[in-house]
Amino acid sequence: MTDLSRRRLLAAGALLATGPLLAGCGFRLRGPQPMAFSTIYLGVNPHSGLGPLLARQIRTSGSTTVTDDPAQADVRLQILRDTHSREILSLTGAGKVREYELTRELGFQLVARSGEVLIEPTLLTARRDYTFDDSRILAKEQEEALLLRDMQDELVRQLIRRLSAVQM
Repeated sequence: MTDLSRRRLLAAGALLATGPLLAGCGFRLRGPQPMAFSTIYLGVNPHSGLGPLLARQIRTSGSTTVTDDPAQADVRLQILRDTHSREILSLTGAGKVREYELTRELGFQLVARSGEVLIEPTLLTARRDYTFDDSRILAKEQEEALLLRDMQDELVRQLIRRLSAVQM
């Protein structure tokens, strides 16, 4: 047996051994997360960036549809807070801003058709830091917008995980 064929055999064996190891540790690829309810009403402004993103993520679950009528929905998602802020983290010796911290907060609760609160009021928070440079204002504004969009995506993923964990 040559060295090349021995290496191929070892590589194939190692590759085959990783499948059961990953399955045994609970690893699974991200994918649609089925939810315990068939319809949901989103108490979100449909013209905000959050509304369409959240509706799209729920529709991809395959088991839940988004309805426009709260009376027809099995559950109602109520958005209690959706804010973002920017705070100064540090200054240069000349008193100019060197770093900012962006914070995005999403407060929500989930209520069943019967009025039972399935998820108590919960606050999800995402934070990002970024350096600021006066000579690159346009680039830093674009970076801030990108970070805000990334934080929104993260909060929606967290919210979807919470919704998929609800037992009815």
